[in-house]
Amino acid sequence: MGVANRLDLTLRLVQGSDRVSVSELSHRLGVSEMTVRRDLDALERQGLVRRVHGGAVATRPRDEDAGFSAREPWQAATKDRLGAAVAALVEPGSRVLLDAGTTTVHVAEHLAARAPLTVAVLSLQAASSLADRPGIDLLVVGGRSRPAERSLVGPLALRTLESLAFDCFVMSIGGVHAEHGWSEFSLDDAAVKQVGLTRATRTIAVADATKLGVRAFSRVAPLDAVHRFVTDKAAEDAATHPSGPETLDALRDAGVDSLLV
Repeated sequence: MGVANRLDLTLRLVQGSDRVSVSELSHRLGVSEMTVRRDLDALERQGLVRRVHGGAVATRPRDEDAGFSAREPWQAATKDRLGAAVAALVEPGSRVLLDAGTTTVHVAEHLAARAPLTVAVLSLQAASSLADRPGIDLLVVGGRSRPAERSLVGPLALRTLESLAFDCFVMSIGGVHAEHGWSEFSLDDAAVKQVGLTRATRTIAVADATKLGVRAFSRVAPLDAVHRFVTDKAAEDAATHPSGPETLDALRDAGVDSLLV
């Protein structure tokens, strides 16, 4: 697993718990405790976590995590490749619900080439990317903007989604696990995804390989709730992603078509 990928997942695991130990992170990430300590030191220097005896805690309450700006530069090339692959699966003329997240911002940047499209977005970053693009009918779903993440959540967002219907939901995800299914680190984000799944004819989930085998805090749906999953080829490498092949097998058994790019 690359350093940037590992830092991304480490940060999410810390933010998703009141406190996480070095030994637990070592087990979840498949790396030595010495490596975990170095990574936690790096995240602490960025002000994203605080080291405590035997582990780490998030530096601020979850709703105030400075997550998006910290994660945005990490694995940008991989996320852009994923974004292009997802956009290529969207048919011109479709009505698309685009989830929040660092990877889906890259999807947004490539969707302009698939115009004409109606695109409803669940993040302010995606809205900015698609604003004023020719052939894009942009709808910004209402709701509360989560501080630092800028994902649109809460009752207003849920009510808006419940009144709409989409051809395709492009869903980002915090974790996908062979037994636990699709899950998220935030209860609010999970709730929005659960409604989005019910409002679209088909769902394309997208995440980099570090999310495979991860069981995040809030379960979103079973594996078979998604029609297609797009991830990077590193997911097949058990040496760097021990849970990758097992998760891909579980997805295939659940009838989910996985595209590795």
